[in-house]
Amino acid sequence: MKKFSRSARVLTGTAVAATLAAGTFGALSANAATPKTTPAPAAASSAAKGNTTQSTHLTVEAATKAAKAALDEAKKNNQRVSVAVVDRNGNTVVTLRGDGAGPQSYESAVKKAYTAVSWNAPTSELAKRLTNAPNLKDIPGTLFLAGGAPVAVKGAPIAGIGVAGAPSGDLDEKFAQAGVAALGR
Repeated sequence: MKKFSRSARVLTGTAVAATLAAGTFGALSANAATPKTTPAPAAASSAAKGNTTQSTHLTVEAATKAAKAALDEAKKNNQRVSVAVVDRNGNTVVTLRGDGAGPQSYESAVKKAYTAVSWNAPTSELAKRLTNAPNLKDIPGTLFLAGGAPVAVKGAPIAGIGVAGAPSGDLDEKFAQAGVAALGR
């Protein structure tokens, strides 16, 4: 039997390893292309009973429609604003910064939307509560200025729309309400 040099053995071993790896990769790829559907374990589905909740959220399309309606209403009134729509958990879904809107308006719109959904009330109403509870303004992420409106389904908040940048909070809130109204159309 003839002995191979060390380099020939290394080269042969590398070629064999590469061939095996390619075969394994191909088998894995073939399996990945045809996924198996496995039913959820019975324990997981029975554990969910009574231990979970469902919540309603706006779709991205609906949030965009509301934001666009608020921005369009502001444009009709020659106002340069930013609009934010947040979900029930306060996560930003959509923000639109109108042409010429001030740099502070973006963050203010998000905070107004967050505040409106958190308390399920227009931020103009919430601002009035500061006289009796001034510490409310210390809650992180909130802004107690007019311009935020909640979106509710069956009385439960599912989103908030915030508008900022107009010279008055009353105008900001008017535009936010236009966004809420657009969801009913």
